[in-house]
Amino acid sequence: QVQLVESGGGSVQSGGSLRLSCAASGYVSSNYCTAWFRQASGQAREGVAVIGNDGRATLADSVQGRFTISQDNAKITYLQMNSLKPEDTDIYYCAARRDYVCSGPYTLLTSRYEYWGQGTQVTVSS
Repeated sequence: QVQLVESGGGSVQSGGSLRLSCAASGYVSSNYCTAWFRQASGQAREGVAVIGNDGRATLADSVQGRFTISQDNAKITYLQMNSLKPEDTDIYYCAARRDYVCSGPYTLLTSRYEYWGQGTQVTVSS
């Protein structure tokens, strides 16, 4: 059973930084795409970034130049968030899917992801 556990959320002032971590366990193969999504109350869940085992990453336009996604060999995926804005305030979720190709125009569709973490709150104050 795949489990994803997020950590690193919190409160920060506008312009600040946070790093989220997603620890994965239970993978039965090495071909997974790991992504970060975010969701505000009453809003649709939005894809933020995804990374494959080859290190290739795709980021949403809204976070390009401010967020980066990375992964280490211990199956921990990070989302480094810099220059945070109040509109980045959301619950951030880690998600994973089994796939060989993690890039492409539809890679951040929520329907493609099989496994989800519980989420971690990020609050950015102005």
